[in-house]
Amino acid sequence: MLALCVRRLAQSVAVLFVMSLLVFAGVYAVGNPVDILVNPQSDQNEIARATAALGLDRPLLALGLWAGLKPRSAAGRTIMAGSILGFSLPTFWVGLMLILVFSVWLGWLPTSGRGPTANLLGIPLSFLTAEGLRHLVLPAANLALFNLSLVIRLTRSGTREAMRQDYVRFARAKGLTETRVVGVHVLRNVLVPVVTVAGVEFGSVIAFAVVTESIFAWPGMGKLLIDSINVLDRPVIVGYLCIVVTLFVAINLFVDLAYSWLDPRVRSGGAR
Repeated sequence: MLALCVRRLAQSVAVLFVMSLLVFAGVYAVGNPVDILVNPQSDQNEIARATAALGLDRPLLALGLWAGLKPRSAAGRTIMAGSILGFSLPTFWVGLMLILVFSVWLGWLPTSGRGPTANLLGIPLSFLTAEGLRHLVLPAANLALFNLSLVIRLTRSGTREAMRQDYVRFARAKGLTETRVVGVHVLRNVLVPVVTVAGVEFGSVIAFAVVTESIFAWPGMGKLLIDSINVLDRPVIVGYLCIVVTLFVAINLFVDLAYSWLDPRVRSGGAR
């Protein structure tokens, strides 16, 4: 088990290092923030002064130049794919329907915003107040509905398949209670695919909740990313993407360790 943890940690560090290079190169090779900040009628001297003031006249890494010359490369496609994952029509439509029903028609919940906050270690958090929790209900429901239905369907199909396996029949023939048969022999095998899907979806919910944050005017990371893209605030974009990469690497590491607990064959390298 210790060897497996060390191996997975080493792989995670390597992935984070490579992705940090790709994120930096991809973001700094696209667009010029000076074109947004200066007046469109500015002459070349004013543009040059603004470029020097922002430090954009310094040379980039060769990797960033390569990514800029080949926008259809794997790094460019990866960044673009990550930026549009949160933009899906079902999430947008469900969010509008939640606002229409529970806020406009019934008047039970607020339509937008995060509500009053309370400080925890200097960080303002809305879920520490009752009114903040009311503001959190609709965005959380909008993010969770699709993923909950996905996990439920996956668990259902896995359970039906596991209940027909020989080891379940053998456990019942031994006289084990139904609770032990389901809790030990069925659930442990069903959780293997569920852990994978739940881990990926959990990372997607946190990283790509741009649509939900826009609908409910929630000041989260997704809204910060959109505002940063509009003004080409590159440090914020790079920081956001690095956080997303770190999040997914951590989730994959957790999934691998969960596999080793659910299936002992993983710890032994597949040996029987």
